[in-house]
Amino acid sequence: MEYYVYILYSASLDRFYVGQTQNLEERILRHNSGRNKSTKAGIPWEMVHFEKVADRVAAVAKEKQVKNLGSKRYLQTIGKDINPQQPGSVS
Repeated sequence: MEYYVYILYSASLDRFYVGQTQNLEERILRHNSGRNKSTKAGIPWEMVHFEKVADRVAAVAKEKQVKNLGSKRYLQTIGKDINPQQPGSVS
């Protein structure tokens, strides 16, 4: 089964959140509904990046890689840059 590793950004907290899921749409809705304790304070969250991986094992490994490097640095290494002064600005 396919999984996704995703990076969310909260302008109100100026923070990133990294996670993995099988259903991106459902997951972002859940994060923005306030049902997740770890992301409740950062609503609204914006999905700034996602990658499809083969299975959950690959998703967990990729999530760990992104977290170890740091979300902002990871995004820069793949050619995306977040401008915290302009929420939603992804290049």
